[in-house]
Amino acid sequence: MAIGHRRGAALVLAGVAVGLALSLLWPAAGPRAVAPRADLSTAEQATIELFRRASPSVAFITTLDVHRDFLSLDVNAVPRGTGSGFVWDERGHIVTNFHVVADADAVQVTLDDQTTWPARLVGVAPDFDLALLRIAAKRAALHPIAVGTSHDLQVGQRVLAIGNPFGLDHSLTVGVVSALDRSIRSVSGRDIRGVVQTDASINPGNSGGPLLDGAGRLIGVNTAIKSPSGASAGIGFAVPVDTVNRVVPQLIRHGRVMRPRLGVQVASDAISRRVGLEGVLVLGVEPRGAAATAGLRGTRRDRRGRLLMGDELLALGAVPVRTSDDLSHALEQHEVGQQVTVRFRRDGATLEARVRLMAPM
Repeated sequence: MAIGHRRGAALVLAGVAVGLALSLLWPAAGPRAVAPRADLSTAEQATIELFRRASPSVAFITTLDVHRDFLSLDVNAVPRGTGSGFVWDERGHIVTNFHVVADADAVQVTLDDQTTWPARLVGVAPDFDLALLRIAAKRAALHPIAVGTSHDLQVGQRVLAIGNPFGLDHSLTVGVVSALDRSIRSVSGRDIRGVVQTDASINPGNSGGPLLDGAGRLIGVNTAIKSPSGASAGIGFAVPVDTVNRVVPQLIRHGRVMRPRLGVQVASDAISRRVGLEGVLVLGVEPRGAAATAGLRGTRRDRRGRLLMGDELLALGAVPVRTSDDLSHALEQHEVGQQVTVRFRRDGATLEARVRLMAPM
């Protein structure tokens, strides 16, 4: 045993000696020397400046469910969901997605200065996945976003998505316009046309936030992600700003989209295809309505009970009509009271008529 102890002690002493020798050769480890960094590139500086200018316009949206305690009758507001939005004007209007606020009992908006405000729902447009809120914040706290255009976007153009996911300050992702004129299904089941597709990552909680061009102007409202994993990695979609700039003023004035009417009842697309039509079959025409005044005919029966097909709508203005959704989209491009040319087919002949569009019911 004594021999073993002596051998162990000798090994320890040898290890100490080796360690001492190594410490003399290599000094104790400390912080690494910092390599000098070059100046930020022009592109980086532009992105930083754009984010600095635009982020104060972005808001954090919290939806609440209100519950009443059965015993105490106390009312409690329970957080339900979150999303993003942005300041539209100095009157306190906030734009977000309809699906962010749908079915919520109450909504709160947190601005860039971290003040939180109860929001009033001004109006909704489910067909476009848009909603408009209003808060009573002071004008100094409101930073309206710069509005651009979407009809002149080009594939490959640089874009930036800003949001406020989970209220954890603002986030920025950068990408390009991947495709244009896409269609996605809205909450109401109708297609949203002209959608901007981008590879800029749309993070969870960024729904309702702005998609910006390289000049920091709004070109779309981030609304959906198509991802095989359900995560933020995938294809992002944004409602085009030209649509937003048409819908929001209507929500401010009327609380809903004022889509003009043609004054017709049309068949389902399945029926129109079944009877061999390329366009949309008119089933009925409102008495003294716009279409009736212009001479359009609906489907009817003659004295012998035989079915007489109504007019087949082919185009409204410059927009071809192949489906009932096409007809709705075409009507959205016009105003109430505006005169528009309707092209239709009757008894094999292609005809045209001028129609003055009616106000919605």
